[in-house]
Amino acid sequence: MESYTTIDEYLATLPESIQKLVSTMRKTIHEDVPEAKEAIKYGMPTFTLDGNLVHFAAFKNHIGFYPTPSGIIAFKDELAPYHTSKGAIQFPLDKPLPLALIKKIVAFRVNESKLKAKKPVARKKAATK
Repeated sequence: MESYTTIDEYLATLPESIQKLVSTMRKTIHEDVPEAKEAIKYGMPTFTLDGNLVHFAAFKNHIGFYPTPSGIIAFKDELAPYHTSKGAIQFPLDKPLPLALIKKIVAFRVNESKLKAKKPVARKKAATK
C-alpha cells in the first residue's frame, strides 16, 4: 500500500479518467463544506470536521465512498441502485457520480459531526468507597 500525505499526491497516482471523477467528488465536498480539512486516513482521501466526515477512494471498477454507517442508513432508499455495505458505497466508474446525493449525504454527516461536537464528553464517575 502506497503512503500519501496529501490528496494531491493520491490523485497523481490515478489514471486521468479516474482522477477526474475523484477530483469532482473532492471539489463537490469542498464547495459544500469549505471549513472541512483534507487529510489522508487509512490510505484514502478524507475530509474531517470535528472528526472524520467522509472518506473516498478509487478502485478498478468503482469509486468507494465512506460516509459512516449512519450516512448509508439515512439514505438507504436513494442508495438502492448502488452496491453498499455497512460503511461503504460503490459508485461505478462507467456511470456519472450522483453529485446531488453525495451533497445530501455530506450535509447529513456535517450535521452529525456538529451535533457530536456539541455533546459533552461523558466522564467516568470516580469510584467511591
